[in-house]
Amino acid sequence: MTFRVPATWIVGLSSLLWNCSMATRLPAQDSQPTSSSPAPSTSSSDQQPAAKKNTIDFYGFVMLDAGYEFGQTDPDWFDVVRPTKLPSFKNEFGANGNVYFSVRQTRFGVKTTTPTQFGDLKTQFEFELFGTGVDAGQTTFRLRHAYGELWQFGAGQTWSPFMDIDVFPNSVEYWGPNGMVFFRNVQIRWMPLRTERNEIIVALERPGASADQGVYAGRVELQGIKPHFTMPDISGHVRITRRWGYLQAAGIVRKIGWVDTNPTPTLNLTDHVYGWGVNITSNLTFTENDTARLAVVYGEGIENYMNDAPVDIGVKNNPGSILRPILGVPLPVLGAVGFLDHNWSKRFSTSLGYSLVNIYNSDAQKPNDYHQGHYALTNLLFHPVSKVTIGAEFQYGRRLNFSDGFNVNDYRLQFSFKYDWKKVFEL
Repeated sequence: MTFRVPATWIVGLSSLLWNCSMATRLPAQDSQPTSSSPAPSTSSSDQQPAAKKNTIDFYGFVMLDAGYEFGQTDPDWFDVVRPTKLPSFKNEFGANGNVYFSVRQTRFGVKTTTPTQFGDLKTQFEFELFGTGVDAGQTTFRLRHAYGELWQFGAGQTWSPFMDIDVFPNSVEYWGPNGMVFFRNVQIRWMPLRTERNEIIVALERPGASADQGVYAGRVELQGIKPHFTMPDISGHVRITRRWGYLQAAGIVRKIGWVDTNPTPTLNLTDHVYGWGVNITSNLTFTENDTARLAVVYGEGIENYMNDAPVDIGVKNNPGSILRPILGVPLPVLGAVGFLDHNWSKRFSTSLGYSLVNIYNSDAQKPNDYHQGHYALTNLLFHPVSKVTIGAEFQYGRRLNFSDGFNVNDYRLQFSFKYDWKKVFEL
């Protein structure tokens, strides 16, 4: 004899199990999915989810870049394409044609996750070997990230909310498109909304800027000018993500000041200006093998946040004023990025694209100051296994001066070998 369970019993039992599962579900720890999210326990009689564990993630890669530069560039930047570092007059850096080898892209990082009553406490520490600043041209320690976050707040050094790292193409050239915003900064950030579809981030960032004294550089009256920052940079972005890709709108406002430490009765150059910028970025997914990476940025006095741009403040003549015969002004800048990443197969891919930076120079800048830069590349990357990349890439850079008519092109052919690694431990 066959015993049949009434349909009303099945419906009632299903409803009871659903309500119980909702009542015992742990509160969400983070709006972003993580690799350490626990799976429900099947060994416990009450079917409670397993407790989250501490995780530590070691990662990085070893990378060699080797190539031939057909033109010339500042020797401190021998292994990257930066139009601002191309010569500003003929043979400024010697003869054309240089072979280069570098392991400066090599990187090491550690990420940790620690469950707390307020959600996951996350930290990241990451460095590479690419020297900049006083270490330009050297293979040495360079901090990339030193950052932690809990709940809606984070602090440390990481990507500025004004930038979008997802605009960076799938290339092997280290520096990347000159026309994109690219800046890791020390900051305090608030993240009131972070889901798979929407994101809002606001930050107070460490201020900083550079200036060009133009044709008046070296004048004794300007020797006492010192930077003066009285408020943090304020930045933020909003991102929406959908099946077709995403769209991000970012903005920044900053105060840039300076003081004349040696004022005279007839000359006092102490002043300040405000900088601002808007950065619109997107990834468009045309097919599962084709992604467009796009960006347009415009602002004044935001060159410090650009991937490859000169100074934030230029000098402008101020005729008729005895007290301030010259003024410091925020230089307007326009940047653009357009790249297409295409996967030929699981083992072969190509990136192709172009980027631009245009500076609207002030009238007292030097004739050979930087005005406009162009950047382009195309490549073929091969992955014999998932953690290895072998690439051949053709790169192009171009610099145009402000007003003396000089311009220069640079071409490179680069071969790179990259070996990734990653180890995750649960504690």
